[in-house]
Amino acid sequence: MKKKLPVLFIGHGSPMNAALDNPFTRAMAALGESLPRPEAILCVSAHWLTEGELRLNGSAPFETIHDFHGFPDELYRITYAPPPALDKARAAAALLTPAPAIEGRGLDHGAWTVLRMLYPEADVPVFQLSVDYAAPGSFHYALGRRLSALRDQGVLIAGSGNIVHNLALMSPEQDGPPVQWNLDFDLKVKEYIDKGRRADLADYAALPGGRLAVPTPDHYWPFLAALGAGLEDKASYPYEGYHHATLSMRAVLFG
Repeated sequence: MKKKLPVLFIGHGSPMNAALDNPFTRAMAALGESLPRPEAILCVSAHWLTEGELRLNGSAPFETIHDFHGFPDELYRITYAPPPALDKARAAAALLTPAPAIEGRGLDHGAWTVLRMLYPEADVPVFQLSVDYAAPGSFHYALGRRLSALRDQGVLIAGSGNIVHNLALMSPEQDGPPVQWNLDFDLKVKEYIDKGRRADLADYAALPGGRLAVPTPDHYWPFLAALGAGLEDKASYPYEGYHHATLSMRAVLFG
């Protein structure tokens, strides 16, 4: 019998983390060394948004999508091209109604920047599921519950976004101290996870500082998908910290 794989959520922050050596990137490298080797990774990224539908990729070799602007040239030279996991993408599609289409889209930076830290050899097959931007938080939490069955099939589920993500108010300094509402929201999320109030996190606006912490839900929806897929498994925190004053870089490991 296969061992159930864990679920991971990573606050990915700036694309520059892909080229930096800092406490966050070192923690992610250490996490990758500690994780069991999966047969495949399902990544749910804040940077693949669809509306009114879900879509999967994994039907063709991956291109590295540099979906950001104004960064140093070295960032655009980074490539990450793991094998596509078409069979596992089909297994994921079978869990969802209607079954999402599977396409040949490449890996966006929400996926490849974190996967590159965890599995730098790019030798673990990967596929992605889009985020239905128009759907509510409860949808994404329930989506994760449905996808949790993949954990018994050798799939590591990884959400990539940020629990707190406010670019309009961010500091230009990566080490800028977190503003109070960032701390309040991030720590309340941790409290709810640890106290078994996970379904309540779908309504982020009801939490202290929710409107500032999640001005748009694109980076929060992958967290809810991971939260749902984690079921009631004990959570640990491979990284806790803040970048640019208004980003939570919290990583959560379920199982």
